[in-house]
Parts: sequence; structure tokens; C-alpha cells
Amino acid sequence: MRELLEDLARLLVDEPDSVAVEQFEEDDGTVVLELSVDDDDYGKVIGRGGRTANALRAVVKAAAVKENRRVLIDIVD
Repeated sequence: MRELLEDLARLLVDEPDSVAVEQFEEDDGTVVLELSVDDDDYGKVIGRGGRTANALRAVVKAAAVKENRRVLIDIVD
């Protein structure tokens, strides 16, 4: 799931080398993925009205269902 989010984000941004995804696991087993990109690329990752961010979340959640996991994606500064 981490690699999937990282690959998708790198395809969207102008500075793919600045894409970073940190993975944490909460006590209840939920996987938290924190996505950070270059300051100029946040608009591309979030998209108009958050549509791109919602699409990224939907794709990664679909991959998580295959592994019977819950996943949350945070886009951080």
C-alpha cells in the first residue's frame, strides 16, 4: 500500500524526488500513511475540490481490502 501511494504520487507531481510516504500502525491495526510532497506540488496531489486526494484514498483503500487492512491517508505539510 505504501509503495502504491508513493508511485501514484510521483506520477502526479513535478518533483518526484521530493515525494515521501511514512507508514505507522495504530493500536487497532489501522495503517496510517503520511504523504508529503514539494511545497509547489500540494495542489496537484489534492486536486480541485480534493478530488485527486479522494481518488488516491479510494485506490489505496481498495488495495488494503485485499489484505484485510484498514488504511488512512494523511497529506502533511
